[in-house]
Amino acid sequence: MSRDVELQCRCGKIHGWLRDAAPDTVNRVVCYCDDCQAFLHHLGRAELLDEHGGSDIVQVAPSTLSFDRGIELITAVRLTPEGLYRWYASCCKTPLGNTVSPQLPFVGIITELFQQAPGAPRCDEVFGAPRGGILGKFAIGNPPPGSVKPNVRLLARTIRKLLGWKLRGKAWPHPFFDRASGNPKYPVTMLSTAERDALRSLCGPRPARA
Repeated sequence: MSRDVELQCRCGKIHGWLRDAAPDTVNRVVCYCDDCQAFLHHLGRAELLDEHGGSDIVQVAPSTLSFDRGIELITAVRLTPEGLYRWYASCCKTPLGNTVSPQLPFVGIITELFQQAPGAPRCDEVFGAPRGGILGKFAIGNPPPGSVKPNVRLLARTIRKLLGWKLRGKAWPHPFFDRASGNPKYPVTMLSTAERDALRSLCGPRPARA
């Protein structure tokens, strides 16, 4: 059974909803890539990474995610010119969602966002357990089992979700992009090469102490 799930940033200034949430309507994975690690270090929120440097992410259709309070506080950073748009709350550095572009209909949400609302249900109850880990070659210490080699079943499920969302028109309305222009609705900055390089030593299999 699906449900509508409340979400908000750590300080509560940004609030929103994920509609029609259920294990079969989303895709939940743990990503160990060094870019996800770098993003949270950049925000000063490395405590959201698990012991292996993983980010617990729920991938959702853009049209199911909306914000009804604090949108003036939404901003984004790109680690490189071709990197993901990584949206976050400028007020308290809570990650809000990762996107590639409006043409690829998904938003990847770190589960922390769902745990801040009063009386929030456990993520396992709403989304089911993570279906696998990806990019484990960047994991801290020994990579979790099954996270290094491509997970064919997880990849196939992800592709099915993306195609289904696109064909069913769930790419719009988008919480972060304007439909008419295709441009971001909110400010976006990009790290300099020096800023990105400074984060590299904090990420990967043998990170330096933050």
